Amino acid sequence: MRMTLTIDDDVAVQIERLRRDRDASLKAVVNDVLRRGLHEVDAPPKKRKPFRTRTFDVGKVLIPNIDNVAEVLSLIEGDAHK
Repeated sequence: MRMTLTIDDDVAVQIERLRRDRDASLKAVVNDVLRRGLHEVDAPPKKRKPFRTRTFDVGKVLIPNIDNVAEVLSLIEGDAHK
């Protein structure tokens, strides 16, 4: 089947690079890339391992409340922090 396509510049550069690397025709490269892409689109999504965040015991809390930044700075740096 013959068809006219408008290909974005960045895609055209990648296709041309593949064509040169494989020493293949433009038709062969475009058909191969389309086949692979269509196969991937039709395939079921890959199952991903759930992301888990490790927890660490950092010991006793030294500052009970950090809602008041001025109070925290006063505790850490002393009253001369201003």
